[in-house]
Amino acid sequence: MSKNVRVRFAPSPTGPLHIGGVRTALFNYLFAKKHGGDFVLRIEDTDQNRYVEGAEDYIVESLSWCGIPFDEGPGKNEKFGPYRQSERKHLYKQYADQLISSGKAYYAFDTSEQLDAHRKGHEAEGKTFIYNWHNREKGRLVNSLVLTEAETQAKIEGGEHYVVRFKSPQDETLLLKDIIRGDISIDTNVLDDKILFKSDGMPTYHLANIVDDHLMEITHVIRGEEWLPSLALHQLLYDAFGWETPEFAHLPLILKPTGKGKLSKRDGDKLGFPVFPLEYTAPDGTVSRGYKEDGYFSDAVVNFLAFLGWNPGTEQEIFSLEELVKDFDLKRVNKAGARFDPDKTKWFNHHYMQQQLDLDLAEQFKTIQPELADIDVNYIALVVGLVKERATFIVDFWNLSHFFFASPTSYDEKASKKALKEDTADILNKVIELVNTTEDFKVENLQANIKGWITDSDIGFGKVMMPLRLALVGALQGPDVFDIMFLIGKEETVKRIRALVKSIN
Repeated sequence: MSKNVRVRFAPSPTGPLHIGGVRTALFNYLFAKKHGGDFVLRIEDTDQNRYVEGAEDYIVESLSWCGIPFDEGPGKNEKFGPYRQSERKHLYKQYADQLISSGKAYYAFDTSEQLDAHRKGHEAEGKTFIYNWHNREKGRLVNSLVLTEAETQAKIEGGEHYVVRFKSPQDETLLLKDIIRGDISIDTNVLDDKILFKSDGMPTYHLANIVDDHLMEITHVIRGEEWLPSLALHQLLYDAFGWETPEFAHLPLILKPTGKGKLSKRDGDKLGFPVFPLEYTAPDGTVSRGYKEDGYFSDAVVNFLAFLGWNPGTEQEIFSLEELVKDFDLKRVNKAGARFDPDKTKWFNHHYMQQQLDLDLAEQFKTIQPELADIDVNYIALVVGLVKERATFIVDFWNLSHFFFASPTSYDEKASKKALKEDTADILNKVIELVNTTEDFKVENLQANIKGWITDSDIGFGKVMMPLRLALVGALQGPDVFDIMFLIGKEETVKRIRALVKSIN
């Protein structure tokens, strides 16, 4: 690309960052890094009524946990700062004034009661009220298009509340381009005259968004599909200012796992999965689950989010962040909504579990399992290496491995009926003898001695191995029996077999 690519992620600090917002941030990050550009974080907090304390910190922490930190933003490399719209309030009025001076916008003094009356009047006739070309100059609406300049000025100086509305053009066809959706044409007659600025000095999203993108030299606007209806207005604003328009790409919705509509927190609560990257505590004390706290690896979250709407065009599904940067292309993002699959997210996490170092997993396992407080972490790592293939989350480890740390206190009833026969006690006593006479207590030696005896004695393997596993584990589960024996040691192995023999007798 000829000019330096600059993209922005511009969330509102009104609560926790939804997983759809993280996907938008990720796609912006991947696009910027692929083209050697900058990823900007801008906080769009013009709606102070919905502002939530701590939400901005949550957004920053979420991006950091996902491994997609911003290059510029609040408190970081502020070349085009400030990066909070509330701190840029002084900038916007001059641009609203510029649009009024050029005839592209106008003052409107209609009260909410007056507008409500117009809406109800239209509804009574089966119509929809739209504030635009067909009624703005008819005299029924109170604005600077029908008032004289002196009347308009008198109202402003008299302290009357007003808004600045964009003057949408009449009888034009607007041709728009979107990287994902292609060419779009809009009849300007269906557009309403959106509010851009209010007399309290605060801009609306539309004006602030366009001005900030221009001043921050944003080259590509990559955002959710919900902003597609605003594209026409935003293009018209760029044209009205005479500014170069960035390229637009509107990402598909993330859909519910089942049924219609986009993914919501309620879906996660109902089906038992998080929709936020990190755990979030609301001002009222309500706690919402997060992927991090639920035991997901950040690499797994990034990998599955990348596939919500994008695909590489190959069979490959596992991508490191570096590989995603290399292969990412907006032209391979789908228009259709991407269905969220909770089971697939677990599949990704299971894969990334296998890539983790056993010692790292052991350290995390030890911190969450009180029973391991006094156990050597290196021993725990050996256990983890044997069981992680069957685990999706670190919390799964205890059920898969508790018998490595404590002797069975009971034996599974169903397993006992299957494994224990009349001659089981005699067989296990022979196994004790073989264990005791194995000098070099290693897996291969135990295997050779016990399997050799089974073969020579012409006993079925099941008659020996099932009760042996039951003695060691308390159930017919777990990794290879000889691995278990080796790790718990000769003395503990003999003790456990004797305990089962005693219970039989």
